[in-house]
Amino acid sequence: MGDAEQACEDLREALRAAGVMLPSLGLDVASYAGSTPFALIDLGRCNVATARALAYALRPGQGAAR
Repeated sequence: MGDAEQACEDLREALRAAGVMLPSLGLDVASYAGSTPFALIDLGRCNVATARALAYALRPGQGAAR
């Protein structure tokens, strides 16, 4: 779980640096249930402006979202 928490925080910081905030970003607690836990990170929901900022930030060479 520690590795998943760190990965989630790394993603949060990278998104923040790109000008994007996913308010529901966090660990998917349900993915830890069962005999073989499989850590998943839940990106959650976002509004249209955030989706556009994320798409912009992910395009090669775009840099920070506007």
